[in-house]
Amino acid sequence: MEDEPEGPAMDGKLQQHIFDTEQARPSDRFGLWLDMLAASPAPLRVRSEHADDFAARAEFIELGPIRLAHYRYPSVDCVRTRKLIQRSDPDYYLLALTLDGIGTADQEGQHSSCRPGDFTFYDCSRPHRVTHQGDNHGRQHARSVVAFIPYDAVPLPYRRLATLFAARMSGAEGIGALLADYLVKLTSHPEQYHAADAERLAGVGLDLAATMLGRHLVSEDAVPTEVHRRALLAQVRSFIRQHLGDAALSPQFIADAHHISVRSLHRFFEAEETTVAAYIRDERLGRCRRDLADPALGDRPIQLIASRWGFRDKAHFSRAFRAAHGETPKAYRVRCLEAARNVNTQASVVNSERTY
Repeated sequence: MEDEPEGPAMDGKLQQHIFDTEQARPSDRFGLWLDMLAASPAPLRVRSEHADDFAARAEFIELGPIRLAHYRYPSVDCVRTRKLIQRSDPDYYLLALTLDGIGTADQEGQHSSCRPGDFTFYDCSRPHRVTHQGDNHGRQHARSVVAFIPYDAVPLPYRRLATLFAARMSGAEGIGALLADYLVKLTSHPEQYHAADAERLAGVGLDLAATMLGRHLVSEDAVPTEVHRRALLAQVRSFIRQHLGDAALSPQFIADAHHISVRSLHRFFEAEETTVAAYIRDERLGRCRRDLADPALGDRPIQLIASRWGFRDKAHFSRAFRAAHGETPKAYRVRCLEAARNVNTQASVVNSERTY
């Protein structure tokens, strides 16, 4: 059964639509799931050994031209037949990331087996078959994240992509790992993102997907230069965020890790109207700002927080923080913690009044 979108539309956050069969009687659950799939961009014929009590959940996000779906279900055997294609023949690719369970994929005579962390890729306008099994005793559901991507949103030749249908691609390293992390974070916490950024977020995802697919083709020349640049920039930014506390973090360190020249690295950031140093500084200040405002870290020395995020010099950190925020780190912390205390006090008063 479908829930209302999580969070009010007026809050400007990405909206997530939820379909949860556990709100229905066990005998009705599988039928409801089939009805939900029948209304999807690429309907499937589904069988399951758990059809008598099909406890499942689907969470959907519309992200520009992309639809993202986070599925959790018992074991399933899904087939997209020619008859279903004739009824609904959308110009979509389907990119699926296995999170839990073991799956198999078949399309156009190609077959692969997938474990958690693996991607598979399909053409929704061609017959294919997918199985996805949880554990043998039903204690753990199978889970996946699926992206429905329009043909014209992927800047790669269709005839070349046919070699990847039903192929297994790793989501544990390189661009694949970055794409997997992107999909999981976005579908797990859509409330952390603004609806106004949906198109931009879709662009990031499409660049990462196109680059990963291109890397698995015979030649990477199939990936347009601009798509490759944006995907590499996303990878560089992720690398920087993971190494903010590393004293060795520098343009040379970053360039070496990505097998590019320092000059090329600087050009990437010039196109974004910033510099490598400014991006590192802003990310570090953002982490420091978050920790300073956290009541749970109220007793932690300011210099320890600064050092954790790469500011080894106390005076330099104080100057950088004041320049960015117009007040000292200490003043910022006092103001934020006082505001948090006032909120907690008001909440306590309200709860006391309700008690009486």
